[in-house]
Amino acid sequence: MNSTRHKGLALTILALSQLILALDYTIIFVALPSLAADLGFSANQLQWVISAFSLAFGGFLLIGGRLSDLLGRRRMFIIAMGIFGLGSLLGGIADSQLFLIIARGLQGLGGALLSPATLSLIMSNFEEGPERNRALGTWAAMGGVGMSVGLLLGGVLTSFIGWEATFFVNVPIAVFVIILAPITLLESKAASSKRHFDIAGAISVTTGMILLVNYLIQAPVVGWLHPTAIIPGIIGAILLLLFVVIENRTKDPLIPFRLFRILSLTGAAITAALFSASFGTLYYFLTLYTQEVLHYSAIQSGLSFLPLTISAFVGAKLINKMLATVGAAGTIASGMGLGAIGFMLLTQLSEHGSAWGIIPGTVIIGIGQAFIFTTMFIAASSGIDMKEQGVASAIVSTGQQIGGAVGLAVIMAIISATLGSNATLETMEPSDLTGSIRMAFIIDAVIALLGILVSFIAFKQKNAAVMQAKSLRE
Repeated sequence: MNSTRHKGLALTILALSQLILALDYTIIFVALPSLAADLGFSANQLQWVISAFSLAFGGFLLIGGRLSDLLGRRRMFIIAMGIFGLGSLLGGIADSQLFLIIARGLQGLGGALLSPATLSLIMSNFEEGPERNRALGTWAAMGGVGMSVGLLLGGVLTSFIGWEATFFVNVPIAVFVIILAPITLLESKAASSKRHFDIAGAISVTTGMILLVNYLIQAPVVGWLHPTAIIPGIIGAILLLLFVVIENRTKDPLIPFRLFRILSLTGAAITAALFSASFGTLYYFLTLYTQEVLHYSAIQSGLSFLPLTISAFVGAKLINKMLATVGAAGTIASGMGLGAIGFMLLTQLSEHGSAWGIIPGTVIIGIGQAFIFTTMFIAASSGIDMKEQGVASAIVSTGQQIGGAVGLAVIMAIISATLGSNATLETMEPSDLTGSIRMAFIIDAVIALLGILVSFIAFKQKNAAVMQAKSLRE
């Protein structure tokens, strides 16, 4: 474990890595109109500024987890942060559409390698129990801060400097982290005399995931059965089936499928998907409400998320007490329940409302978000051998990524079916848009309630799950 004098600084740089990933998720939304005007993006082309990041991030997560286990978590953390920083620098100096899209893809690749390495380093640098739980709580809280502050910071930077600054802001943070990582972080990797990368498995799962995520992004826009969406989607599904065959035959698989027999890990991946499908879509719909219905500026819209950020900090402080009192199942179920309550409160929003109407629901959701996000990674790491922590973290993060894409696609499909129209939310009249947003929050509440059921099935006997994991390794 890391020395005591370095743990505070180690947590700082690990939390900063989560901050810039979350920041990058929302900061770009505010900059899109200005960016489109400068580089000549059409409405259809502009989606690739978002999609390029999502495709790379979702596609390379699993190989990122495996590489961090084999090559060393600290080494991959530094490499990944370098790639992310490079992508941010190139995005800031981009003078063409293709250049910017490539830069966003590099950011996504860096994020895919960074996320599992960061989580594995928390596991290896902090003792299991209250110390690790506090570290995960801080790390998770920084994610919530990044998403909220991203909207505010994006508005400030774009308004006073330019959209380029939304990319450049990541560069000094990346440099700072890269310099301090070798000093403060303890290296860890799987003890093995050979480094087998399962190339066939890596290619099939990465390509398959990219094509699947592409389908989930494109289908709501062009149609679920449109050839440009469904043909790559089918190819992606075939490649993922091929990946399963490859993994069952190779001696050193990219993802040992026996890990899925650990109920706590499988439950954490499902929880991550449900969490991202409900809580993760909140920012998109609330941003639409504040900017398109209430006509707030980007800065005002960002400020409206601050109560959520503050409540998420409060929730993170309560994690250890909750875990000691009601366990992982009770903590996640409580978070999902709070989320459902918060979403139902948000269904009361009206086209003549104000930011004050947002606060009660988002404060409750913020506390629930902290309970779930932190605990699902704590549960996922329980009973997992240290040499497989990277791939276990990647499995949960992949569930989160896929859940967000599926959740948003399903919500949009339900809204379109209800309205009997393919009109985009951005082009709706305020009254129709408000009604669609309320419907989205009802769906989010239903998904959160489903998460309560999953939590009690997957996490009701944490000790049993740990014993099960130990028996699988023996």
